[in-house]
Amino acid sequence: MLSQEICHQARLSRDARFDGSFFTAVKTTGIYCRSICPATPPKASNVEYYPTAHQAAQAGFRPCLRCRPDSAPQSAAWLGNQALLNRAIKCIDAGDLTHQTLTEFAEYLGVSDRYLRQLFVKYIGTAPKAYALYQQCLMAKQLLHQTRMPINQIALAAGFNSVRRFNDCFNKTLQLTPSQVRHSGTVSNDELVLKLSYRPPYDWPRMRDFLQARMIAGLESIETKSWGRTFELNGCQGSFVAEHLPNQHAFAVRINCSDLSQLRPVLQNIRRILDLGTDSLLIEQHLSTHLPMDFQLKSGLRIPGIWSVFEAGIRAILGQQVTVQAATNLVTQLVTELGANAFTGQLYFPTAEAVAQSQLSCLKMPAARKQSLRALAQHFIDAPQAAQNPETWLSIKGIGPWTVNYAKMRGQNDPDVFLAGDVGVNKAIINNKTATQQTIEPELMSPWRSYLTFQLWSQL
Repeated sequence: MLSQEICHQARLSRDARFDGSFFTAVKTTGIYCRSICPATPPKASNVEYYPTAHQAAQAGFRPCLRCRPDSAPQSAAWLGNQALLNRAIKCIDAGDLTHQTLTEFAEYLGVSDRYLRQLFVKYIGTAPKAYALYQQCLMAKQLLHQTRMPINQIALAAGFNSVRRFNDCFNKTLQLTPSQVRHSGTVSNDELVLKLSYRPPYDWPRMRDFLQARMIAGLESIETKSWGRTFELNGCQGSFVAEHLPNQHAFAVRINCSDLSQLRPVLQNIRRILDLGTDSLLIEQHLSTHLPMDFQLKSGLRIPGIWSVFEAGIRAILGQQVTVQAATNLVTQLVTELGANAFTGQLYFPTAEAVAQSQLSCLKMPAARKQSLRALAQHFIDAPQAAQNPETWLSIKGIGPWTVNYAKMRGQNDPDVFLAGDVGVNKAIINNKTATQQTIEPELMSPWRSYLTFQLWSQL
C-alpha cells in the first residue's frame, strides 16, 4: 500500500499514473472512488485509503457512479510476490471459477482448496469465491454503464446462471440495483463497446508499429489509432477492434462475440495482449537503477501479446533464423491455408488439430521445421498442460529455449523473460557496451526482464 501522503497528493492532483493503485473511501457519503474522480475532493479527515476496490467494498463502501472504480486499471503491486496467487487471480478474472467448485479450481492449480483460501485471505483479505463474485458484479456494472445489452444477457456475460441470482448478488455486493447503474450510464449506440483503462505512460505508437510489422492480413487489421483481429476461445468465435483514446488513458474495444458467456475471458485476454495492467513507472524505475546512465530508456513501453500460447509457439517456430518479414509471410501462408471458416470464409488462426493433420505443403521451409510445427500441435492435443507450461515443449525436436521463451513472453505476457541468444538483443547489448563501456547484466533486472528485452529491441 502506498503511503498516506502519496495517496493524498495523488487524489488532490487526480494523477492518472496512480489510477488503480489505491481507492479513496469517503466516510461521510459511504462511497469509494478512483484517484482520478472528477468530484470535488472531500476533506482529508473524511477519507480512508484502500489498496483494492474489493477491500473498500468489504469495509461497507459502495462504488462511485461518476468515476466507476470497476473501470480502473488492474493493479499489479498489491498482488504480492506469490506466483500462485497471481496465477489464481488471472484465472478468476477470466471466469475460470464461475462454473466449477473451489476444490476443482484448486486441484487445477495443484494445491488444496484450504491452502488457496488461506492465500487469498492473507493477501487479498477475502475468500476466492467472494473475490470471484465481486469481479462478476464489476463486470456486470461495466456492461450496464457502457452497453444497451438486456439484463438477461448481462447476467449471462458476467457468469450468473439466472437473472434473479444476478439481481440479488449485485445489490448485496455493490449496494446498488442494476437499474440505478443503468440510469447513470451514457450509451450512444447498440454496439458492444467497452472501455479498458490503463495507467500512463503508454507508448501506443511503438506498440502499433511492432504489431503492424507482424500483422497477418485477413486475421488482423491496424490503423493509426486502432488494432483488431479475429479470435477463437473456448468454442467462441468473434472479432474485436481496440481504439486508443490517449486523453482518456483507455482503449475503446468494439467486440463481436458468438457466446456472451465467454465475454469475461475474451476481455481479459485483450487486456493481456495490450498489456494494460502494467505499472510502467514502477518497471522503468527498477530498470533505470541497473542500466547504464546513458541508456535511452523508452517510457511507456509495453509487451505486445499474442492471442494464445499455441499461436505464439507456432509464430516462434516460423520465426526461427529468418527476418521478421519472412516470418510474417510464413504465418500469413499458414493462416490462409488452414484458418478459413468453411461457413463464413472468415480467417482465424489455425487450430492445433488443423496443423497436426496438415502436410504444410503451403510453407516453403525445411521438412524438419514442418515436423516441429506438427509435433507442437500434437503436443497441445495430447497434453492439456502444454499451454500452461511451455517448458514441456523442449522435448520436441526443433524447439529450444529461444522458442519457449518467446512464447512465454508474448503468449503469456510473462514479465520476467530475457530473450538470451536473440540476434537483436545481442546486437543492442554490444552496441551499448561500445558506446558506454558498461555491461548490461540482465539478472539484475528481474522480475521485469521481458521489458528489458523490448527496451533493447527499441534501441536498434
